[in-house]
Amino acid sequence: MYSELELSRLKTANAEAMNLALKQQIHPHFLFNALNTLKALYHKDTQIADDYIVHMANFLRASIYHNTANISMLKDEVALLMDYLEMQRIRFGAALDCTIDVSNETLNNYYLPSFSLQPLLENAIKHNTFTLEDPLKVKISQQAGWLIVSNHIQKKKMKVASTGYGLANLAERYKLCSGNEIIIEETASIFSVSIKLLSNEYSNH
Repeated sequence: MYSELELSRLKTANAEAMNLALKQQIHPHFLFNALNTLKALYHKDTQIADDYIVHMANFLRASIYHNTANISMLKDEVALLMDYLEMQRIRFGAALDCTIDVSNETLNNYYLPSFSLQPLLENAIKHNTFTLEDPLKVKISQQAGWLIVSNHIQKKKMKVASTGYGLANLAERYKLCSGNEIIIEETASIFSVSIKLLSNEYSNH
């Protein structure tokens, strides 16, 4: 029979393997969308396409580090998100209005599972319709010990096929990392996902 220490190590190794497998679902989906966007941009404006490549390269470079870590400092998650956000702003311009209202103290002292924020922004973009006249408003804010990502609901008339990798993936990885659940809420006008911020004690969970 296994000792308690051996069981603990097996449990940790299994959680890390599952976490890595879940994270690896993100990259092919991201690359497929990014390369299709890049192809379209080169047909329109090569300078804009070149700018897109810069942010894409930054995102992928940071992803190499993130892929080896189950948990990332919040400031690194936000930096990763910013490159993804700039890529989307190149595509959509002012039709995408994303604000981040998080204190420097929180950014520098709390953690999230790696690749937590980018899929949430991608999810909002995927499921809503938006224009320059009626932009998609996404807000990332903190409330007590929680990080909240919310957007106004402007659902597309045609139902979008879902791969199931987004929210379900994040929920499973968050549970593996911390044992906690994410909170998903939807009203008539607002969709939000709340994630409990992890303190330093969880950083090597």
